[in-house]
Amino acid sequence: MSHNVRISIGIAVLIALSVLFLFSVVHTAAGAPRPDSRAIAAGHRLAQAWCQSCHAIEPHMAGFFDEAPSFQSIADRKGTTALSLKVFWRTSHQNMPNLVISPEQAEVLSAYILSLKRN
Repeated sequence: MSHNVRISIGIAVLIALSVLFLFSVVHTAAGAPRPDSRAIAAGHRLAQAWCQSCHAIEPHMAGFFDEAPSFQSIADRKGTTALSLKVFWRTSHQNMPNLVISPEQAEVLSAYILSLKRN
């Protein structure tokens, strides 16, 4: 294999890897936008109105409720993402009331829960 062919193959591989890297960065950024403080505050208000009778919605409240998981524990689960919460809001659950929740309400509740996630 000539030197020029090896250089061409190396450049092609480098370009392909760069494109894959850029695609993964753009995809990750698009799939997990950073919620703003207004969305988090709105989600907190909804959690207070709808959820706190069964869930500990504040981090310092963990342990007060035995039946339903705290929002902190939900946020800290390995699989908790904006997408997993979106699916959760659209799925009925045996031990929870069936909520009729708009996409905007689901988004702000998810933003609040994800804001509790500890790194």
